[in-house]
Amino acid sequence: MIKNLSSLQPFSYAALRIMAGLLYFAHGTQKLLNFPIPGPGDLSSLQLASGLLELVGGALIVLGLFTRPVAFVLSGHMAFAYFMAHAPQSFYPVANGGDAAILFCFVFLLIATTGAGIFSLDGRKR
Repeated sequence: MIKNLSSLQPFSYAALRIMAGLLYFAHGTQKLLNFPIPGPGDLSSLQLASGLLELVGGALIVLGLFTRPVAFVLSGHMAFAYFMAHAPQSFYPVANGGDAAILFCFVFLLIATTGAGIFSLDGRKR
Protein backbone atom coordinates (compact mmCIF):
# COMPACT_ATOMS: atom_id res chain seq x y z
CA MET A 1 0.00 0.00 0.00
CA ILE A 2 2.80 2.46 0.86
CA LYS A 3 4.41 1.84 -2.53
CA ASN A 4 1.11 2.64 -4.23
CA LEU A 5 0.74 5.84 -2.23
CA SER A 6 4.29 6.90 -3.10
CA SER A 7 3.44 6.71 -6.79
CA LEU A 8 0.76 9.36 -6.21
CA GLN A 9 3.20 11.85 -4.63
CA PRO A 10 3.59 14.07 -7.72
CA PHE A 11 -0.20 14.39 -7.98
CA SER A 12 -0.76 15.14 -4.30
CA TYR A 13 2.03 17.74 -4.38
CA ALA A 14 0.41 19.39 -7.43
CA ALA A 15 -2.93 19.40 -5.60
CA LEU A 16 -1.27 21.04 -2.57
CA ARG A 17 0.36 23.73 -4.74
CA ILE A 18 -2.83 24.47 -6.68
CA MET A 19 -5.11 24.54 -3.62
CA ALA A 20 -2.69 26.71 -1.62
CA GLY A 21 -2.54 29.11 -4.57
CA LEU A 22 -6.33 29.21 -4.93
CA LEU A 23 -6.87 29.85 -1.22
CA TYR A 24 -4.22 32.58 -1.23
CA PHE A 25 -5.74 34.09 -4.39
CA ALA A 26 -9.13 34.19 -2.61
CA HIS A 27 -7.64 36.37 0.14
CA GLY A 28 -6.51 38.80 -2.56
CA THR A 29 -9.91 38.89 -4.27
CA GLN A 30 -11.56 39.56 -0.93
CA LYS A 31 -9.23 42.48 -0.14
CA LEU A 32 -9.10 44.05 -3.58
CA LEU A 33 -12.33 43.04 -5.32
CA ASN A 34 -14.68 42.54 -2.35
CA PHE A 35 -15.36 39.00 -3.58
CA PRO A 36 -16.77 36.65 -2.34
CA ILE A 37 -17.39 38.82 0.73
CA PRO A 38 -16.59 42.49 1.37
CA GLY A 39 -13.00 43.22 2.32
CA PRO A 40 -11.72 45.48 5.06
CA GLY A 41 -12.87 48.68 3.28
CA ASP A 42 -10.36 51.47 2.81
CA LEU A 43 -7.00 49.79 2.41
CA SER A 44 -3.79 51.12 3.87
CA SER A 45 -0.76 50.91 1.60
CA LEU A 46 0.35 47.82 3.55
CA GLN A 47 -3.02 46.12 3.03
CA LEU A 48 -3.00 47.08 -0.66
CA ALA A 49 0.47 45.57 -1.10
CA SER A 50 -0.68 42.47 0.77
CA GLY A 51 -3.75 42.13 -1.44
CA LEU A 52 -1.65 42.46 -4.60
CA LEU A 53 0.78 39.80 -3.37
CA GLU A 54 -2.14 37.50 -2.57
CA LEU A 55 -3.93 38.06 -5.88
CA VAL A 56 -0.96 37.95 -8.26
CA GLY A 57 1.15 35.54 -6.21
CA GLY A 58 -1.75 33.14 -5.70
CA ALA A 59 -2.48 33.11 -9.44
CA LEU A 60 1.18 32.45 -10.28
CA ILE A 61 1.34 29.59 -7.76
CA VAL A 62 -1.81 28.02 -9.28
CA LEU A 63 -0.32 28.29 -12.77
CA GLY A 64 3.06 27.10 -11.57
CA LEU A 65 4.81 30.07 -13.19
CA PHE A 66 7.96 31.54 -11.59
CA THR A 67 7.02 29.20 -8.78
CA ARG A 68 10.19 29.10 -6.68
CA PRO A 69 10.83 32.86 -6.39
CA VAL A 70 7.13 33.66 -5.97
CA ALA A 71 6.69 31.01 -3.26
CA PHE A 72 9.79 32.33 -1.45
CA VAL A 73 8.38 35.88 -1.44
CA LEU A 74 4.96 34.66 -0.31
CA SER A 75 6.51 32.61 2.49
CA GLY A 76 8.21 35.76 3.75
CA HIS A 77 4.98 37.71 3.32
CA MET A 78 3.17 35.28 5.60
CA ALA A 79 5.95 35.32 8.20
CA PHE A 80 5.83 39.13 8.17
CA ALA A 81 2.01 39.12 8.41
CA TYR A 82 2.09 36.73 11.33
CA PHE A 83 4.54 38.78 13.37
CA MET A 84 2.94 42.12 12.45
CA ALA A 85 -0.74 41.30 12.81
CA HIS A 86 -1.16 38.10 14.79
CA ALA A 87 1.68 37.56 17.26
CA PRO A 88 1.09 40.84 19.17
CA GLN A 89 -2.44 39.65 20.03
CA SER A 90 -1.37 36.45 21.79
CA PHE A 91 1.50 33.99 21.96
CA TYR A 92 -0.76 31.13 20.88
CA PRO A 93 -1.63 30.88 17.16
CA VAL A 94 -5.06 29.41 17.83
CA ALA A 95 -5.84 32.41 20.03
CA ASN A 96 -4.38 35.09 17.75
CA GLY A 97 -5.91 33.79 14.51
CA GLY A 98 -2.53 33.31 12.89
CA ASP A 99 -2.60 29.57 12.29
CA ALA A 100 -3.44 30.02 8.58
CA ALA A 101 -0.57 32.49 8.16
CA ILE A 102 1.86 30.01 9.72
CA LEU A 103 0.57 27.17 7.56
CA PHE A 104 0.77 29.28 4.38
CA CYS A 105 4.31 30.32 5.34
CA PHE A 106 5.54 26.75 5.59
CA VAL A 107 3.59 25.44 2.58
CA PHE A 108 5.11 28.21 0.45
CA LEU A 109 8.55 27.44 1.91
CA LEU A 110 8.08 23.81 0.82
CA ILE A 111 7.03 24.93 -2.66
CA ALA A 112 10.01 27.30 -2.90
CA THR A 113 12.44 24.50 -2.08
CA THR A 114 10.70 21.77 -4.10
CA GLY A 115 9.65 23.62 -7.25
CA ALA A 116 6.45 23.63 -9.26
CA GLY A 117 6.10 19.92 -10.01
CA ILE A 118 3.62 18.53 -12.50
CA PHE A 119 0.70 20.46 -13.99
CA SER A 120 2.73 23.67 -14.02
CA LEU A 121 3.93 26.11 -16.63
CA ASP A 122 7.42 25.93 -15.12
CA GLY A 123 7.45 22.16 -15.67
CA ARG A 124 6.27 22.13 -19.27
CA LYS A 125 8.56 20.62 -21.85
CA ARG A 126 10.28 23.11 -24.08
